[in-house]
Amino acid sequence: MALKKAKIKVMHLRLGKQKAIFGLHKKLSGIHMDWVVKIGQLLLSLSILVFLHEWGHYIAARTFKVRVEKFYLFFDFLFPFPNIGKFSIFKFKRKDTEWGLGWFPLGGYVKIAGMLDESNDKEAMKLPPKPDEFRAKKPWQRLIIILGGIIVNLILGILILWMVKFTWGDKYIPLQKTPVAITDSTLKSAGFKSGDVILGYKGFRELKMDILFNRQTNIKVERNGATTDLTIPKGMIRAMVKDPSAFFAPRIPFIIEDVDLKSENLMSGLQKGDKVVAVDSIPVRFYDEFASIADTMHNKTATVLVDRNGTLVPLKLKIDENGKLGVHMLGDMDELKKAGYIDIIEVKYGFFQALGSAFHESVETIQYYVKQFGLIFDFETGAYKQVGGFAGMAKQFPSEWDWQSFWRITAFFSLVLAFMNFLPIPMLDGGYMMFILWEMITGKPPGEKFMTIANNIGFVIVIGLLVFANGNDLFKGIMGLFSK
Repeated sequence: MALKKAKIKVMHLRLGKQKAIFGLHKKLSGIHMDWVVKIGQLLLSLSILVFLHEWGHYIAARTFKVRVEKFYLFFDFLFPFPNIGKFSIFKFKRKDTEWGLGWFPLGGYVKIAGMLDESNDKEAMKLPPKPDEFRAKKPWQRLIIILGGIIVNLILGILILWMVKFTWGDKYIPLQKTPVAITDSTLKSAGFKSGDVILGYKGFRELKMDILFNRQTNIKVERNGATTDLTIPKGMIRAMVKDPSAFFAPRIPFIIEDVDLKSENLMSGLQKGDKVVAVDSIPVRFYDEFASIADTMHNKTATVLVDRNGTLVPLKLKIDENGKLGVHMLGDMDELKKAGYIDIIEVKYGFFQALGSAFHESVETIQYYVKQFGLIFDFETGAYKQVGGFAGMAKQFPSEWDWQSFWRITAFFSLVLAFMNFLPIPMLDGGYMMFILWEMITGKPPGEKFMTIANNIGFVIVIGLLVFANGNDLFKGIMGLFSK
C-alpha cells in the first residue's frame, strides 16, 4: 500500500513538472509571437509611411515633368552603401520608371534624374543636365519636389488621426477624480503621498508632458479634503526619462497578469488574475501598499494571500533584492475599468469635430517632439540613453494586433518622419531644402566641392545616429539578459 502511494506521488510530481515545462514553453512561445506581431506591425507601418513619403516626391517631380528613374519600397542595396548587395525581390518598368521591392526592409527611395540621392550616383551628375532632370528645373520647383514627402507625411498624420478619432474617439483617465499611487522615492521625498488627487490637469498625459517638456515644478494636490501645493524635485525628470514607471499613476490593486520567466516565483503557483490582498497578514488594497511592505523585505520569503475568483489562497513567495515578486501586474485600463477599479472618460467626435481635434493633437505632437530634442541634448536628464532604434520603435506597438493602436502609432510616426526629414542635415530632405534656399537667396547654387563635403558629413551624421540609436537598443537588450 505504501509503495502504491509512493508511485502515485511520483506520478503527481512528474505531472506537475510536465505542466510547469509546458507552461514555460507556452510563455516562451508567447514571447516569440509577441515580437513577431510587434515587428509585423512595425514593418507594415513603415512600409505605408515610406511608400507615401516617396510618392509625395514622385508626384511633385512628375508635376514638373522631371524623370523618375526608380521607385523602390525597401532598398535594393545594403543602405546606406549603394554598391553593396544590389538585389531586388521583384521589379518592373513602366514608362521611364523602374518600380520594385528591395530586399533590405528598412526604408525606400525614389531616384530622381539629376539629383544626388540615396543611390549616390555621382557619375550621372558629371554629365550635362537634361531638360527632364531635377537640376534643370527652377529653384522653387525643386523646393516643392523636395518638400513633397514632408507634406504628404504631415497630411497623412493628420488624416490618420482624424479617422482614428472619428472611428474610436478618445479615452483618458480623469486626473481630478483619480487618486494617484506614489512608489517613487524621489516623489515621496518631495511630499507626495499615495491617495493624493492632482488638480489642474485633464489627464495623466497632460501632466507628464507639462513636467517633462515645460519643466513645470509647481503641482497642486488635494489630500483629505484640503489643497496642498507641492514642488517637483529636480531629479524627477531624470527619473522619469530613465524609468517611465517613476511617475504618477492611478491607484489600482495588485492583480497578477503574468510571471516573469526569470522570476524565482515562476513555479510558485501564482496564476493570472490573482489579486494580492495581504503580505504576512498585513492587508493590501493597492499595489503601492504592497510596494511599501515589500521594500522592507528584500531577499525574504513572505506568505502572500491572493484572492483567486473569491477564494483566498496563501502562497510562499520570494521577494527579490529590489523588493519585487518578479511578476507583471495587470495594467490594461479597459480591463480595470470593467472591474470597477478606475474611471475612464470616453469622448466621441462628429466628422468635423474629429478633424479639429486631430489637427490640434498633430500640432501638439510636433511641438512636444521638438522639445524632446532639448531633453536629449540636456545631458543631465540622461535622455540620450533612452534614444531607441528599430527595436525601440517595435516596442511601441502592442503584443496583440490592435488596429486602433496601430493607426495611432502610425500617425505619430508619420508626424515624426515629417519633422526628422525637415531637419537641415545633408542627405535628408531638410539638407537639400537648405541648399535650394541658399541658391534662391544668393542666386548661385552651392559649389560641387561644398556639396560633396556636405553630403559626406550628412552621411556620417545619419550613420552615427543609426548606430547610436540601435546600439542603445542592443545594449539595453544585453543588459536585460544579464539582469536578474
